[in-house]
Amino acid sequence: MKSAVIVFPGSNCDRDLAVAFEQVTGNRPQMVWHGDSELPQGLDLIGVPGGFSYGDYLRSGAMAARSPVMQAVAQAAARGTFVLGVCNGFQVLTETGLLPGALMRNAGIHFVCRDVALTVENTQSAFTARYEAGETITVPVAHHDGNYFADDATLDRLEGEGRVAFRYGENVNGSARNIAGILNDAGNVLGMMPHPERMIEPAHGGTDGRRLFEGLVEGLLARA
Repeated sequence: MKSAVIVFPGSNCDRDLAVAFEQVTGNRPQMVWHGDSELPQGLDLIGVPGGFSYGDYLRSGAMAARSPVMQAVAQAAARGTFVLGVCNGFQVLTETGLLPGALMRNAGIHFVCRDVALTVENTQSAFTARYEAGETITVPVAHHDGNYFADDATLDRLEGEGRVAFRYGENVNGSARNIAGILNDAGNVLGMMPHPERMIEPAHGGTDGRRLFEGLVEGLLARA
């Protein structure tokens, strides 16, 4: 089982995500620099990590979305490779067009960094298969531009197609309809603002994020 984590200038959660991948897959992921135009062959899983790619200049994720490697990520996603974008990674995926909508400045214009309660909305994807529908889990957030926005038609479509993966129990950033994470229409791309990789072992204060990665492994094994 092969995985990779994309690294941008300003990434600061790439190693955290790599540790999570290694713990659940048993294999160390390859760290892929943003300037590379190709991905390693045979990848099963790609992580787009949190941080402040390009210093959040212009707009969070906008410059990273134009990095050479993201074209390869988009092509891999189209082939069915699993892609997980966390925090800044979620922003990059929307800017790339792999997911609909946009992440705007938090309501209240404050950086939010704390544990939050999430409600699991969809358990039909590999990302969420280890959770129960309606279950409340605890996962940390750390962002300044996590206010998810889309027009009403897009929001209705996401909800109607079961593509809202997680919602905030308490809306900490102004996100439309409390949305914390969404899936693409094929179900192999997930973007979420909370950080599951920061809640995978008891030393983190909880392990609610670990099941997301375990579900991915099970989904990949089921494909084999």
